[in-house]
Amino acid sequence: MSIPDVVFGFGAHSEIDQGPGLLRLVDQADRDGLDVFSLSDHPYIGTHLDAYATIGFLLGRTQRIAGFANVTNLPTRPPAMVARTVTSLSALSGGRVVLGMGAGGLWDRIADMGVPRLSPSDAVDAFEEAIVLVRKLSGGGPPVTYQGRHYQVTNIEPAAVTAPEVWTGSVGPKSLAATGRVADGWIPGHAADWLSERYRTSRPVIDEAAATAGRDPREIRTVFNLPGKITDRPLAETRSRDGRWIGGSVDQWVEELTTAVREHGAAGFTLFSPSGGTQDSVTLGRWAAEIAPAVREAIS
Repeated sequence: MSIPDVVFGFGAHSEIDQGPGLLRLVDQADRDGLDVFSLSDHPYIGTHLDAYATIGFLLGRTQRIAGFANVTNLPTRPPAMVARTVTSLSALSGGRVVLGMGAGGLWDRIADMGVPRLSPSDAVDAFEEAIVLVRKLSGGGPPVTYQGRHYQVTNIEPAAVTAPEVWTGSVGPKSLAATGRVADGWIPGHAADWLSERYRTSRPVIDEAAATAGRDPREIRTVFNLPGKITDRPLAETRSRDGRWIGGSVDQWVEELTTAVREHGAAGFTLFSPSGGTQDSVTLGRWAAEIAPAVREAIS
């Protein structure tokens, strides 16, 4: 399976006590034709389901939808094992997985897991090495020996399966440049969208690094985490005073997202509730049945 050129997905909570609701929402999204579901990865929170165990379980009970950790807490997951995990999920699901990658943010909690604390600069270096190593340990070929500054493997046989697309949650300039060099997609931080200052100043860093590395910047898709409400009637204002998208009617959503694709190069949208959590089933149904098909038709 290949991930569509423009992706429509949703973000879900992964609390243990909300497990049954999560199963119902992902089943619904799969039936309704959404492309991807995403789960956060915070293994130091005991009330959360493990992201990769949950993704594997959900892929096993669905037919079409892909899953990804938004984004993988890399410091707590050695990249050689991440490579084994995502290639196995890809093999079993027919390619229905994306590898979300992050350098690690909540370092106090990460360190509580017994993981050595890295400086921000070292964490980004490790993040880039990890993406390179995951790729080396996939797609077949001879055994791999890799001696990076942060990660090393010796004579390890790659999986025969090609690694999935890598989407990053890069925020700082150094991390953005790494995304341009080695990743396939970028998820702007803090739910920034195509009209935000964060996007306008960050995307050029990715593009410049990609071009310097001999890559076509257009190959690196931008997938937006997008909170918002879907209303029965048009809103007088679809953005807040600070310019953040708040939602609107189906027609307003379709117009906004179509413009985002055509004029700003958006390649995907992951829907969250206005508070940043999981949308209710009715809203998710409207996202899948009314907004996503209309945008797909408009941009086809």
